Amino acid sequence: MIELYFWPTPNGWKVSIALEEMGLPYKTHLINIGKGDQFDPEFLKISPNNRVPAIVDPNGPDGAPVSVFESGAILMYLARKTGRFYGKSERDRIAVEEWLMWQMGGVGPMAGQAHHFLKYAPQLDPPQDLPYPKDRYRSEVGRLYGVLDRRLAKNEYVAGDFYSIADMSIWGWASLWEGQQQVLEDKPHFARWIDMMSARPGVQAGRALYAELRGDHRDQKSQGVLFNR
Repeated sequence: MIELYFWPTPNGWKVSIALEEMGLPYKTHLINIGKGDQFDPEFLKISPNNRVPAIVDPNGPDGAPVSVFESGAILMYLARKTGRFYGKSERDRIAVEEWLMWQMGGVGPMAGQAHHFLKYAPQLDPPQDLPYPKDRYRSEVGRLYGVLDRRLAKNEYVAGDFYSIADMSIWGWASLWEGQQQVLEDKPHFARWIDMMSARPGVQAGRALYAELRGDHRDQKSQGVLFNR
């Protein structure tokens, strides 16, 4: 049984969705990022960058246990382990990895900053309601979703005509488009894909994992832990 170190965040959903889609049994260890669990020395042995998610697979390569941190690396590991959701050819795998890296280097960081400056920064004490970063990250997220919309105009899924870990990696952040102050009227293919992904039982189950614990981090203690204040 895979050990999943998790909190209900867009990055955490990537791995909970993958585990559900792949039918892999797992045990969840909650890492409450608002309370600082991510800085526990035992967790840092698994995830040295003090971020969720992370996993420990007791049946890793050659049957020996292995820990994996970074959501993209976890998705690639699980896809190789199961032989699923990575495409069938080398060209498929190249496409999957391109769009997985696109998410890791673009959508995740930019959407995360958009959430911070649009939602959290104005609630800080004192408030940090800053027009430039709000506009900067809102616009960059919109640009990225435009890139994705154009890709999905030609492909059913992100990497091609097959469902992959690239879709799993992008959906969590993309599903929060309203909080990033985006619109879908000019992105019909993106909207189609969001609806198609959201209807998948594996996506629904992964998203529902401890969903009741998802908070808005508006209290000063959580903000102090998360934002170094």
